[in-house]
Amino acid sequence: MPSDYVTVEVNGHEADDASLSLLDHEGWGHFTAMQVRRGRTRGLDLHMARLEAAHREVYGRALGAEEIRGRIRHALHGKIDASVRVYGYWAGLIVTVREPQDMPRRSHTMTALHFQRPLARLKHVGSWGQGRFHEMALAAGFDEGILVDEAGRISEGTVTNVGFWRDGTVIWPDAPKLDGITMLLLRRQLTAAGHPQAEEPVRVQDLASYGGMILCNARGWAPVSRVDDMKIPADEAFVGVIASAFDGCPWDEI
Repeated sequence: MPSDYVTVEVNGHEADDASLSLLDHEGWGHFTAMQVRRGRTRGLDLHMARLEAAHREVYGRALGAEEIRGRIRHALHGKIDASVRVYGYWAGLIVTVREPQDMPRRSHTMTALHFQRPLARLKHVGSWGQGRFHEMALAAGFDEGILVDEAGRISEGTVTNVGFWRDGTVIWPDAPKLDGITMLLLRRQLTAAGHPQAEEPVRVQDLASYGGMILCNARGWAPVSRVDDMKIPADEAFVGVIASAFDGCPWDEI
């Protein structure tokens, strides 16, 4: 018997070729996360574009939107409200379905953490550091961590995007980050409504100069009231602009 012989079982059964292929590439997968309500989700075109682009970049293979949508519908089994994730791997697609989740729009707190996600533009699996820093933020009593570099430049949250408000303009960080679907939806809606936006460097030490801050991800959005010991102003106009943009996002049939 070769010295490198390995037996692999999945749930007590010998793994088939597809399972072994997934294990061979377990750190290479990519995914998207969405909330489904009444069989619909926001930004379906953005989810499809993310999965298709990432699959081409990671594996050099094409994915089709109709195939993805069909896999989601099949996994839902008629369930109309759910949290859904679609993972792209070398061997194909994995869809997970869980109970629906919404982000409470209460004020959230964040703590600054020195970390940069590798290949930040991709929503990929295997980023152990990202998950670890998220756990550290929660353990310290914060709702979320905010990722910064050595100079204090903000990129994103551990599992969120962040946005800021200054003089009537919505500011998005100019730094390596994931273009989250909810952030992209907000940007799309704000553009359609004619609200000014900009992308520029944002440093944690300068947060007092902004008039407000939000975080957002697939579960929704919420205002941020504090980063470590620094209180963040809560401009009602900013909250109103973001709420209107998010609530105005259309729902797409899957």
